[in-house]
Amino acid sequence: MVNTMLVEFRVKNFRSLRDEQVLSLVASKDRTLAATHTVGTGLKAVPNLLRSAVIYGANAGGKSNLIKALQFMRSVVMESATVIQPGQTYGVQPFRLDARSGSQSTEFEVTFILHGVRYQYGFSMTAQRIVSEHLLVYKAFKPQRWFDRHFDEDTGKDVYDFGAGIKGPKNLWEGATRPNALFLSMAVQLNSEALRPVFDWFAAGLVIFNEQAPLSPQVSIQMLRQAEGRKQMCDFLSAADISIADIEVVTRKVPGQAVHFDLLAGKTEVRAEEMEEHQLRFSHVTEHGKAVFDLMDESGGTRNLLFLAGPVMDILRKGLTLVIDELDTSLHTLLVRELVRLFHRPETNTGGAQLIFTTHDTSLLDAPDLFRRDQVWFVEKERDQASVLVSLSEFSPRKNEALERGYLIGRYGAVPFLDRTLGLEH
Repeated sequence: MVNTMLVEFRVKNFRSLRDEQVLSLVASKDRTLAATHTVGTGLKAVPNLLRSAVIYGANAGGKSNLIKALQFMRSVVMESATVIQPGQTYGVQPFRLDARSGSQSTEFEVTFILHGVRYQYGFSMTAQRIVSEHLLVYKAFKPQRWFDRHFDEDTGKDVYDFGAGIKGPKNLWEGATRPNALFLSMAVQLNSEALRPVFDWFAAGLVIFNEQAPLSPQVSIQMLRQAEGRKQMCDFLSAADISIADIEVVTRKVPGQAVHFDLLAGKTEVRAEEMEEHQLRFSHVTEHGKAVFDLMDESGGTRNLLFLAGPVMDILRKGLTLVIDELDTSLHTLLVRELVRLFHRPETNTGGAQLIFTTHDTSLLDAPDLFRRDQVWFVEKERDQASVLVSLSEFSPRKNEALERGYLIGRYGAVPFLDRTLGLEH
């Protein structure tokens, strides 16, 4: 049984995602590659989940908006009770190319499994307030509705309905929840033990890398400073067919500046301080000799894989869900394939970790045994500029169909419309 896995994400009226779109990690009944690409949950309703999913789409087609939607939902959960101030508005962007959508709320919902229990949590919101919020918990086949909240326009107040499953001073949590805060976030802030696992899934179970949350090298560097972590990192790179025998972290003190705030005096002071600087040295060994290189001597793909290796190894060990936008911009196609296979191999992915990523790399579609049909998704922007998410399974491709060619000729949509006036044809 897995510790934690994403089952499904739903979003409606967020940026180009006007109508409800559903990204599902529920495996189909197809038994192809089931032993490696799926993992059993022990639950009858969702017996098997996918270890990975890849999302294709043209530039500006909306695939990055899907990642941003999940990221935005996570931010509201994390910050609405602590960072957002009373009366402060959110920067949520509904679909703005028709009058109806622009005035309606934006909706989010996730379903995930945590320690054998399925949770279904969602909310709708405008820039000014939370409009509705709900949590269903499946401790048995039938769900328990732990709480339901909705805004009553007639009275101008939030109406709450609590189920028997949620324990604690519910009236206290309700009274403390501002119109622009989530009940989930406020209750956890006020020490709700029952709701903390849901909050913690957003805080620690979901990892997102995109332009708004770029990859940092610090996790990998900290691992490299420990002997066991350094060995694991080198083994990871060797599995990706990169011939690095050892990586040394050379730490030195360098002059720098630090800003100090004196709240009582109301003063800010900039002081000269020594700071740590880390330099990486890579030992390459071949049958003909060996050499040591600096970080900048390595290829961009190797550097990016190195900085991704620390978080990925942590995610594989803990069984978390990793979401990456535009993975192919930082890694060579062969490295992308090897990264996906790390999530598919039961021996390297023992905790049910998941990888969800967007890409333009169409060669992955025909890579042998890399993806099942239900792991491939397409995002297409229609003529009215609304984005639609569709699974490859809905096109019922043949087992031996050339998927890359089919995608490029537009059989599954999600490719750019090229105007002949661009001068590409004569």
